[in-house]
Amino acid sequence: MAVKRLIAFVLFAALASRAFAEVPIDIVPPQIDFIRDVRPIFERSCYTCHGAEKQKSEYRLDVRDVALKGGELYAPSIVPGKSDESPLLQFVTGDGDLTMPPEGEQLSDREIAILRAWIDGGAVWPDEVAGEVVDKADWWSWQPLTRPAVPEVEHDGNSPRIANPIDAFIVSELARHELRQAPQADRRTLIRRVYFDLIGLPPTPEEVAVFLADDDPRAYEVLIDKLLASPRYGERWARHWMDAAHFAETHGHDQDRIREHAWPYRDYLIAALNSDKPYGQFIQEQVAGDALFPNDPQATVALGFLAAGPWDESSLRDILEDTIDRQIGRYLDRDDMLSNAMNNVVSLTVQCARCHDHKFDAIPQDDYYALQAVFAGVERANRVVDHSPEVKHRRLELTALKQALEQPTDELHAELLAVDAQRQVAEWEQQLSGNRVRWLELDPETFTSAEGTTLVEQPDHSLLASGARPDRDTYTITAPLPLETATAIRVEVLTHDSLPLGGPGRQDNGNLHLSEIEIRAGDAEDPLVAIASTAADFNQPDWGIEKAVDGVSQTAWGVYPRVGEPHEAVFELKEPLRAPSASRVTVILKQNHGGGHLIGRVRLSVTDAAPPVGIDLLPAEVAAILKVPAAERSDAQRLALAVHQRRTEVERELAALPPSSLVYAAASDFEPDGGLKPPPGPRPIHLLHRGDINQPRESVEPGALSCVAVLPSRFDVSTSGHESERRAALARWLTDRNNPLTWRSIVNRVWHHHFGAGIVPTLNDFGHLGSTPSHPQLLDWLAVEFRDGGQSLKTLHRMIVTSETYRQSASIAAHDPNVAIHAQAIDADNRLLWRMNRVRLDAECIHDAVLEFTGRLDLRMGGPSDRQFSTSPGVHVTPVVDYKAFDVNGSTAQRRSVYRFLFRTLPDPLMEALDCPSGDQITPVRANTVTVQQALAMWNDAFVLASCEHLANRLANETAASDKRVAMAVELVFGRPATDEELRNLAAYAEQHGLANMCRLLFNANELLFVN
Repeated sequence: MAVKRLIAFVLFAALASRAFAEVPIDIVPPQIDFIRDVRPIFERSCYTCHGAEKQKSEYRLDVRDVALKGGELYAPSIVPGKSDESPLLQFVTGDGDLTMPPEGEQLSDREIAILRAWIDGGAVWPDEVAGEVVDKADWWSWQPLTRPAVPEVEHDGNSPRIANPIDAFIVSELARHELRQAPQADRRTLIRRVYFDLIGLPPTPEEVAVFLADDDPRAYEVLIDKLLASPRYGERWARHWMDAAHFAETHGHDQDRIREHAWPYRDYLIAALNSDKPYGQFIQEQVAGDALFPNDPQATVALGFLAAGPWDESSLRDILEDTIDRQIGRYLDRDDMLSNAMNNVVSLTVQCARCHDHKFDAIPQDDYYALQAVFAGVERANRVVDHSPEVKHRRLELTALKQALEQPTDELHAELLAVDAQRQVAEWEQQLSGNRVRWLELDPETFTSAEGTTLVEQPDHSLLASGARPDRDTYTITAPLPLETATAIRVEVLTHDSLPLGGPGRQDNGNLHLSEIEIRAGDAEDPLVAIASTAADFNQPDWGIEKAVDGVSQTAWGVYPRVGEPHEAVFELKEPLRAPSASRVTVILKQNHGGGHLIGRVRLSVTDAAPPVGIDLLPAEVAAILKVPAAERSDAQRLALAVHQRRTEVERELAALPPSSLVYAAASDFEPDGGLKPPPGPRPIHLLHRGDINQPRESVEPGALSCVAVLPSRFDVSTSGHESERRAALARWLTDRNNPLTWRSIVNRVWHHHFGAGIVPTLNDFGHLGSTPSHPQLLDWLAVEFRDGGQSLKTLHRMIVTSETYRQSASIAAHDPNVAIHAQAIDADNRLLWRMNRVRLDAECIHDAVLEFTGRLDLRMGGPSDRQFSTSPGVHVTPVVDYKAFDVNGSTAQRRSVYRFLFRTLPDPLMEALDCPSGDQITPVRANTVTVQQALAMWNDAFVLASCEHLANRLANETAASDKRVAMAVELVFGRPATDEELRNLAAYAEQHGLANMCRLLFNANELLFVN
């Protein structure tokens, strides 16, 4: 028995020694400290999945109560005093049904021993690091709005200046921090400040003089009313909205094509702001103006807001419809639309919930996809704007019928096969037989390629290209003229199975470019035949058929991306070719654009039809049916003819409607552009697991945000209704008087542009990661006052700029030195507004002020944007832009900068240096930097240098005395009289270096570049 006990003891000792050998007792601290020993283990190995940002299984180890209680699967997870019964320890040792962490480095034996000892010791977790779970739904910005009481201001001997309730809120908060207002700014400073703020231009010396001499107590208020009534106001504040909407006039991305019809949205903004349109209507028009205000053409123009941002032409137009990349492109495009609306109107970063529930805000992933569903039926396109409700209604009817004819329903089939419809087809066919242009194919006699391409004649007299594909080429084709008289030549580019994607081009994507066409009466050396007009069945923007006869080898007629389809172009001759003097004709097709964009198969024809010849758009299948006797046609053939006849009639009536205009905007009805076609209706939207297009989950219906508890988060719209119903529902949700986000957002945005910082500095983020309000009660008071007081932005401006808070001096020196030191120590960032902020003028104010000083500012409003650059065709669709070649002395350089063409990927160098955004990102707050690049731009830019010369000429023309020229320059640029010292020094400088260089000094002075 003793022997057995001895053996058991030895075995136990051996096992124990082995266990302690794996985890030596001396590496486990004798006293486990949570902060020193345990929390670092959790931080390294556990917080990735169970920390503040992510809580798998609703479990987290950064908050004591949750850690001890456990997650959705195991409760409790930690049993104090009982490590063997704690699932947490089983997970990290691998003894449970899960092993944690699932990826990466496992816990070491020492770390496991520390956790075991900590739990067995009672799992002591100090209160000071217990952490807390933040309720995402409990946040200031989406709480209901109530009107706070205006504070009673105590007069403690400092005599606070109270002009309106804004001052009461500000002064009350200053007093709480033992601060007080700065003295009021002098009148010169005030007039300059309010001019730049409200209209973006400096006051003239005459305007300053009148204001300084006006002793009416209401002179300042009268000045404010004058500025708010000025058309310049809308131009100034439209630019702020354009920043936030990331508006520009090109697509961006790798194919930065110009948007020829984007500018009407800019004009809409200016007009809407000048008319002081109620803010709720202003937002509704930009989200769903077509649905909510169908009789107002400008409400359709307002939809340029949704289309203001970048657009990926490669993904959304040029690749095939049924590809994954096309689907991804659409999700990303809708993401931009909803981000534009939600960031700018309700100040929330909804896009952060695309791949998962928002990590910090109460925005679940299904809310994000509900917003995707709102925009599931629109694209960005050139949208027709009719200026007559009757014309608009008829155009919509005809457009709907045209779309219905693309995929006729059984009901429409029956209608088209009915007796009346077939009678119309017969009448159309009879008219057609007498009107069709007769084309005779040319039978090539000789055909050559300048670069060695193999051309082989086909049975239909077309030429098929094969062999090596050069970068560029020229085809020369000579053929007998089969007619006594030829009035036009037709070039057909045809498909073929041997060509990439079926052709008609030889590029990998099946496209082609025709740089120039030459027609000669006889052989290649004979005289050119003048071309009177051109027409084609397909024209891309900037790549129309007219580019093939403009004499510029860098431009071209482009057939792309409608690959796999034949196309044709007709060239009407200025003087007909007549036999026998012109018994032969030579056609030279130049493809100088490069990149292998060569014609793959071409056929030439001539006609003797009387001008205008135009394009015969009769499809080949329709032409084939017409050759079948009417009595022998099948129902399918009769239906195909009826569809074509009805479509032709619809297109004829559409063309006969009074002319309309176009705006680049959100649209569901528009002319197809290559692979971009109107959607058949709202596309189904699925919640994408982890944002992955390959992991769709449940379908999602249109809606908005559930965090705004007082409003329904899903919309009651018909699944079969028009897509605009969804946008109308969102527009109403956004502008509902009970939506606290919208009204807080806009008053904060306006406040920012007057003070250089918002009450909430993060204008587009009222969530947990954004800043909290410096004056929450003031923000709510302004929001309620604005919402319930007519939603007038001009009234809001007036209230702000007439406050004593706005009229404070920006100078610290204006304070008593001790007061200034105290204020800076308490509030260095001036969030409490104990003085006015001093900020640099933005790029537009500097640019326009310089034009104003020179007397060259052109105040003409509206219309297409001024392109302050030259362009030439690029390698692809993005043109080559040259700002240096622009004539800075020309008329195009004189209008306000809000009318300047905004190129997304190729911004103006001067404006870019001065922090003007390019439109690639939503920009609620511009950078306000002071950099070397800015100094160099203001010193050397061609526009600035030319403006120096113009100002010098103005000064020389208005006065002969050099000292008066200097005095006039200082008063123009700085808005004040020059000092005696300035007069001496600047006059001496002008004498030595010239008057223009003296003006250059003034343009680079901080006194011009900084407000206040």
